Amino acid sequence: MSKKTIHALVDELPTRNITVFTLKSLDTFLPGTWDNPVGFEHTIRTVTREKDDALIQQIGERAIQLFNDRSQGYQRALWLYQTIDSTGSALGTAALVNKVGEKVPLLGFLNRITPKPEKAQAIDLSLKLVTEVAAFCAINGIPGDSLKDFVRALGDYGGESLIRMAALVAFDGIVPLGPTFLKTVQASIEKLTPKELEDNKAFKNIQEAIPGRSTRENLEFIEKSFDSTKGWMEKFVASKGLTRQKITTNLQGFIDFSDDKADYLGAFLDMSTNYYEHTGIQTLAHRLIERAVAEI
Repeated sequence: MSKKTIHALVDELPTRNITVFTLKSLDTFLPGTWDNPVGFEHTIRTVTREKDDALIQQIGERAIQLFNDRSQGYQRALWLYQTIDSTGSALGTAALVNKVGEKVPLLGFLNRITPKPEKAQAIDLSLKLVTEVAAFCAINGIPGDSLKDFVRALGDYGGESLIRMAALVAFDGIVPLGPTFLKTVQASIEKLTPKELEDNKAFKNIQEAIPGRSTRENLEFIEKSFDSTKGWMEKFVASKGLTRQKITTNLQGFIDFSDDKADYLGAFLDMSTNYYEHTGIQTLAHRLIERAVAEI
């Protein structure tokens, strides 16, 4: 579990990197939804609209206590957000950091990148979705198989939680798999065997958080999770006008790639961003602060 305090995690969130720029590219579809809240005290003031310094200090202390209490699910949720991101990252090159704000030339990284096979990409999307379910349940202190509660809450998602789901749809769905990504993912999951799932690195890392006493039962829950949320994703894509062309055009504002290399873009983003961890930390801070306010 985390060796850092929640206030340190929020304070250390970057304000300018590939992850932030990538998420900001979604502002066209979700204007004003996410402004990358960074800094623990700033987040408290933003969430509560409180100006009293003493009360802000009290709220912060209670939020930290809640996060540090291992009987709660906050550290488990953080572990999930961090773990699912760690399997796909990271290029870890200084060039990416140094060129933020300029156009990062994707072509220079092609020798390091191999686009994932369609089935592998479909598995990864479904596992990120299951991670979202598991983290939601952990944060809210409910059983990890509470899909109905998750789907009901998904309709009210906003801020950093909504931008995370939008990124999942856009960067793990539409960009690498195209406009029919939902059908592709469903077909891949339906044909997936427990053995193939066991061979997936991301699955190995989060298997303990997936309901089920066996890989076969884990797979059944993955199928149920996707089936329960595909309707929301389909409506989201339609209502926001999400298309591969629109998404990649926005990304071309800071990543330089030619149209004939667009297939590599999904792999590049997978390797160079950690949007689940970044926005997950912000979600945790938000929920902790709201609970702290209710309890003091």
